[in-house]
Amino acid sequence: MAAPAEKRTSLDERLDVIAMPEGGWSQTARVDALARVRASGLPDRRDEYWKYTRPDTLVQAVAPSAAVFDVEEAPVFGTVDRLKIVFVDGVYDADASDDLTLEGVRIERLADTSADIHWARDLYGTLEKNGQTPVLRPLASLNTAFATDGVLLHVTGAVSKPIALIYLHESETSDAILHHVVKVDAGASVTVLENGPAAARFNNVMEVDVADGAKFHHVRAQGRDHERRAVTHIFARLGSESTFKSFTLTANGVMTRNECIIELTGDDSHATVAGACVGDGEFHHDDTIFVTHDAVNCESRQVFKKVLRNGATGVFQGKILVKAGAQKTDGYQISQSLLLDGDSQFLAKPELEIYADDVACSHGSTSGAIDDTALFYLRSRGVPQAEATDLLTLSFLAEAVEEIEGEELRDEINARLVSWLERRRG
Repeated sequence: MAAPAEKRTSLDERLDVIAMPEGGWSQTARVDALARVRASGLPDRRDEYWKYTRPDTLVQAVAPSAAVFDVEEAPVFGTVDRLKIVFVDGVYDADASDDLTLEGVRIERLADTSADIHWARDLYGTLEKNGQTPVLRPLASLNTAFATDGVLLHVTGAVSKPIALIYLHESETSDAILHHVVKVDAGASVTVLENGPAAARFNNVMEVDVADGAKFHHVRAQGRDHERRAVTHIFARLGSESTFKSFTLTANGVMTRNECIIELTGDDSHATVAGACVGDGEFHHDDTIFVTHDAVNCESRQVFKKVLRNGATGVFQGKILVKAGAQKTDGYQISQSLLLDGDSQFLAKPELEIYADDVACSHGSTSGAIDDTALFYLRSRGVPQAEATDLLTLSFLAEAVEEIEGEELRDEINARLVSWLERRRG
């Protein structure tokens, strides 16, 4: 099967400028992913899950240029004791990275594993392929086919400190495709951090398999680059009594789309996906979430807050699918925006699809301005207008930030929010 005629041209142009890595244990998955891309074509605005976001700059053959900005502030998570793995424009930088030896985890690079047998062979591209139903995600399949590097984490115990994936952007025309695979064994636990602008255009996939009783904690900070264009996918599968928690802070960037696709396949598992977004001007931010409950007594939470000003646009598409037999499901979803002027907009599409009768599922979405009464209260007690607005903005974002596990990481994210707001006062 080939892509529809109207999509074939853009697909061919994109494929002409990238090359598939050859050989090794990932080859079968890459070939299969390429076949899926050829069958579906790349996304356009006529696709249901892309009607709020123009994918043009993500699918065009050559990445749009993005200037590299000098940023004086300290790097995100810079004070956290962590193991650093650094990529510069999608290329691993051994000199800037730490020794990839850490108790409780085996760490390897995707680009270094060319043998035919490897533990990641059964996972690479597998969760991504499962996540193509019922919604096609061709940019994720494109990633599986053409990813040039990434990290492979096999977590066998309680990892003592976070593993930080740091992305640096040094070329105005860089086009990075990274693919990470994380396998968390039964009873094991790990925290993964991500930060940095990555590249002028960034396509990133992370596949996470969380076994019975295991814990995966993820905190990501996207910012410090005003012209970033990025699409990210996290595909996760949860075993019995396991925990998955992911939080993303997004500041700046021209266009960012973060997708998270989660399958709760084991009883008594828990998944949380949360995000805080702050943007102004030529800023478009899209969170697209799909959570499938396919086991008994599982809980999922989606908590997203967006602060928009000066014509910025925020998008939220979140779905909870409860399959037949997934009784005692507890699914919670909320998406809210704070519009700091009349030029910005928030587009939301919350969905519930339920085939079990003993569930507690809810969703809600609101959009509004700063509370005038609360603002007046602060002003009447001597708080200047700009500072009062910032305090109310931080209060609005707090529900999402509180989903982060660990006070040190919460404080780090709050500090970044304060810094962003202070730079934009006036």
